[in-house]
Amino acid sequence: MSQQTFVFKKFSVHQHKSAHKVGTDGVLIGAWAEVKEAKNILDIGTGTGIIALMMAQKSHAQIDAIDIEQGSYEQAIENAEHSVWANRIKIYHTTLQDFAKTVHKKYDVVITNPPYFVDSSKAPDEERSHARHTDLLSFKELIRGVFSVLNTTGKFYIILPTKESLDFKTLAEKEDLHLVKLLRVKTKSTNDIEKRHMMLFKFTKEPYTEDTISIENEGRHNYTDEYKKLTSDFYLHF
Repeated sequence: MSQQTFVFKKFSVHQHKSAHKVGTDGVLIGAWAEVKEAKNILDIGTGTGIIALMMAQKSHAQIDAIDIEQGSYEQAIENAEHSVWANRIKIYHTTLQDFAKTVHKKYDVVITNPPYFVDSSKAPDEERSHARHTDLLSFKELIRGVFSVLNTTGKFYIILPTKESLDFKTLAEKEDLHLVKLLRVKTKSTNDIEKRHMMLFKFTKEPYTEDTISIENEGRHNYTDEYKKLTSDFYLHF
């Protein structure tokens, strides 16, 4: 597996054009999302297209995916076209704000691994900065977009660092998007630091549940059984 190509069990992802590289966050949220019954799914900020491909593997849905960055748009198209699900994945080169104004359907599932850096220093190249920072898609704009395109009974999945997730939850609740499920992600089982929160929001209030997952035990690449189970449909070595 080269640095520019990631080979999964049922698809490969090239990433040399995309500013948003393949990472653990995308695989986590893609693996966690429950989409088996969905008829249509929207992936916001698709990057290489990895989450869109995971959604296609996990469902029979039609997948729409959007990205503002030219390289990511081109890369996602290539990766989708080389997959066995090419006829079910469509990539759009657009912002969520513009897409929400023009799309004529509602989605059963909306999923995103979004830009989240608000106050931190910017990456030197503009495209990479857009992939990581909220300048072009603030949390408020993301929530408004989801509100516009999500089915009234639909599900919205998002992964964020812990601090940003708390801010996002507060904003979402003000717009009647309710947190119904939370998975706290720790890098190591031997510490208490939560690096990421994976969240499921719905328009309807439902009983709230939460859990915690650790990626590694003590020692690098000594993955936990729970992490292996979550990602085993995708990673070759699990």
